[in-house]
Formats: sequence, C-alpha cells, structure tokens
Amino acid sequence: MSENEVVHEAIERLEWDDDRREQTPHSRLWNFTRRTALTGGAAGLTALALEACGASASGGGAASSIFGSKKKFKFAFVNHVTTNVFFVPTQYGAADACRLLGCSYQWTGSESSNVNEMVNAVNTAVTGGADGIAVSLIDPKAFNQPVSAALSAGIPVVAYNADTPGNARLSYIGQDLLKAGQLMGQRVNSLVPSGSVALFIATPGSANVQPRINGALQTIKAAGALTPHVIATGAAVPGELTTIDAYWVGHSSTKGMFAVDGGSTQSVGQVMQKYGLHAKGIKAGGFDLPPITEQRLASGDLDFTIDQQPYLQGFLPVLELYLYKASGTLSGIADVDTGLKFLSQDTIKPYVSTKTRYEGTSTAAGVHA
Repeated sequence: MSENEVVHEAIERLEWDDDRREQTPHSRLWNFTRRTALTGGAAGLTALALEACGASASGGGAASSIFGSKKKFKFAFVNHVTTNVFFVPTQYGAADACRLLGCSYQWTGSESSNVNEMVNAVNTAVTGGADGIAVSLIDPKAFNQPVSAALSAGIPVVAYNADTPGNARLSYIGQDLLKAGQLMGQRVNSLVPSGSVALFIATPGSANVQPRINGALQTIKAAGALTPHVIATGAAVPGELTTIDAYWVGHSSTKGMFAVDGGSTQSVGQVMQKYGLHAKGIKAGGFDLPPITEQRLASGDLDFTIDQQPYLQGFLPVLELYLYKASGTLSGIADVDTGLKFLSQDTIKPYVSTKTRYEGTSTAAGVHA
C-alpha cells in the first residue's frame, strides 16, 4: 500500500469514528487538527476557518477564541465595476467570510473602471482607518503610491481579480490571466479552422482583461490559421451588447466571436441567439458565469465559458487579511490562483439547475434546486 493510500485510509477511519461521537466546538477543532497533521496541512487556510468558525452560528465568538483576536476588523474592497453582476458572488464570499470571522467589509470603488475614483477609494480607506484593503489592480502604475502609503500606515493590502507587476501589495488572489488567455486561444484554434475571428474586450489596457487578450493573440497568431480582430466594447453591459450586435451585422463573414470579459461574453451569447448563428456554424465563447451566459451556454449558443470562481475572490481576501491581523503579521498572506475551468453545454448543467450564493444566483446559504 502506498503512503498516500495509508493516509487516505487513516483519514477515512478517523472520519467514521468522528461521526459516532457527539460534535462540540472543541471536538470539531480537534478532529480537524488530526486530519491536517496527516495530510501535511493540505486542507489550507479555508478549511481551517470553516472547521473552526463553523462551531458558532454567529462566527465571531468562535473566531476570537480560536485566533486570539478580540477586535472586530473592518476591511475595504475597492472594485473597478462595483455594480457588475460578475461581482455579486464576490460580495457574497466577502460577506460569508466576515460572518464566520466576526468582521465587516465595505464595497467601494468605481462603477465604470475609473482609476481615479478607485485611487480615491483606497486613500479614503487609509484615512478612515481600515484594518485591511483588498483592491483590484487594473492599472499598472496608478495604485503603487496609494498601496505603499497603506502599507506604511500598517494597513495590509491584497490584490484580487487583477494584479500588476511591481506593486507592493502583499498577495494576489485571482486567476492567472495571461495563461487563461493563452488557453482560450488554444480553444479558439481548435473550434475555428480558418478565417476571421472577433475578440471582444470591455476595457483595453485594463489589467483585469488585457493580459487575457494578449495571451489569446499570442496563441492564435502562433498557429497562423486565423485572422483575429480586437474590438473594444466598453465597461457597461448594454453598450457591449450594442457594439457586438453592430459588429456582427457589419462583419457577417466572421467565423467566430469570443470575449475576454463577462459582459462581452454574455452579449456574444445574446447576439448568437438573436441571429441563430450557432446553426450557421459560427463559434463563440468567453469568460465568466453571469446567468445569461449560463443560459446561452446551456442552449448551445456558446461553445464554452471559463470560470474563475468569483466567490473565492471575495472570501479569500477577507480570510487572508483577518489572519494577517490576528497573527500580528506572522501568517495569512499567500498568492492564490482561483483557477481556470472550461465549461461546455454538458458541464454547465449543475450551474443552471441550481441556485446558490457561490454563483450569485441566490441570497440563501447552500445550494438549492
């Protein structure tokens, strides 16, 4: 029997034994500690918080007794499109982590990717005495000074959803954006054998989407079979839909339409449905999982979408900031790749058949049919 098999069997026996015992806050923490010791800590920070704080309905009391911090920390999230549907599960993730840990957060920033508004929001969080800041670093330079000022004031800063080289932030929680674009380019190459393809991007130059389109162009051009055309669609979803509709009407010889942001992706799906393009052999796909994109993928209007787990991009920043503060800067900070998962018409079924906070489709806890 291999070492991994031995560990796995041991864990199964422990869990069977645990299930026979009365569950108390102390027993849950003890059970978790034994399993973590066996797996070398593979359960990670998230499992620790869930095991420990799950002992209390309110979360805060259990968290303070376990992590040793009695202060109710207040964190600030600075976002670039605060009302975009993509970030609904992100806000649920932050809210759920705060409930577990007995802290709170403020959702602020800009509705239209206005960098000046975001910088002002970071500065306001610093002067307001926030205990930690999570910011989407969509600009390569604009956030350098505000982030450094926050750190100098003893306020930890982590990046989520978008990152930029050279910024002093403590960690990045989000997708590897360049790699995601490269893999999307591979999928485009496999779907469209030749001809012109449209690549839609909401805000060119923005660090949350530009790396994706850079990666896609690298892969597509390297293969040499397709002619890609990049089209800016804007930050507002209604404008994205109008732009993509107009593009198709004026370029009906296009063999595929793909997008690197959530709003453009759902708009591509709507245009594909409107003109019945899938039946005509046109291919399409993109990123993220707003309800419209899920519907268009389930119906076959889209060939794929890529999930980057927006819930984790809210939950994990709160967790890291809390542990960093509670541990006196000794622990908590880690770069986390929230993943890249291609979804198809078949694999999207569990998403469209359920409602949950994890996808922003329900306010209730859990997963509901």
